[in-house]
Amino acid sequence: MGALAVRTMLPMAQSKLNEVKAAIARSPRMRTLSACSNITAIDRLRINDHGPTHVRIVTRIALRLLELLHGAGVKLGVADHGLAYEDAQVVVVLGAALHDVGHAIHRPDHELFSMILAPGLLDELLDGIYDEPARTVILAETMHAIWTHQAEVRPLTVEGGILKVADALDMEKGRARIPFRVGEPTIHSVSALAIEKVVIEPGNQKPVHIHVRMTNSAGIFQLDSLLKEKLQTSGLQEHIEVSAEIEGEEKKIIHRYAFG
Repeated sequence: MGALAVRTMLPMAQSKLNEVKAAIARSPRMRTLSACSNITAIDRLRINDHGPTHVRIVTRIALRLLELLHGAGVKLGVADHGLAYEDAQVVVVLGAALHDVGHAIHRPDHELFSMILAPGLLDELLDGIYDEPARTVILAETMHAIWTHQAEVRPLTVEGGILKVADALDMEKGRARIPFRVGEPTIHSVSALAIEKVVIEPGNQKPVHIHVRMTNSAGIFQLDSLLKEKLQTSGLQEHIEVSAEIEGEEKKIIHRYAFG
């Protein structure tokens, strides 16, 4: 058998990103904390899920933002440590997976609770994938992203800014159905129901263009009060442009509202 044939039979080395994703998927502690977070959010507080579905959406959005920013030559935080693009991907994936685990304890101060839970989880998830000192760098950069995803804290890294913006972009209409369905419509749920689609694409003037398709003008609340606030404290304002439009005829979301 020729050398070429032998080489084609050898298994390809798995990327660190895929290894980390696999570690997250098989971790019993991650599954349990996600379930606990959803009990807090959905069952007890009657708000949107903050478990696996939210993590999947934020992960997808974060990786897309990272791809566009990196492709435009924006310097990544991990580069300060001599690490590469794939390591930045690992940071945003881990940040997406862990930023809301603090909901397992409570929603108020959940960022702090996530910081308490994350180190042990990161040690578990990175075991056998990264050696020192890169392992500790990934842990520190991920913790930075987790802490700075709260609105009032400004990230010092692109990866931290990406997680903050990606978290805010989990706003499509299905994400508001839980509080709306249980008879507790608020401006948050009504405005989120007005968001039909979030499209992330290369921009004309900036590396990233976020285009939001709405069915009702109430969706502006999501953009002006939630996304705008997080974008302004993300450190990524100069790299991201946002537009929104109502497609077709404006739809009625709520027919009657009363309280008291």
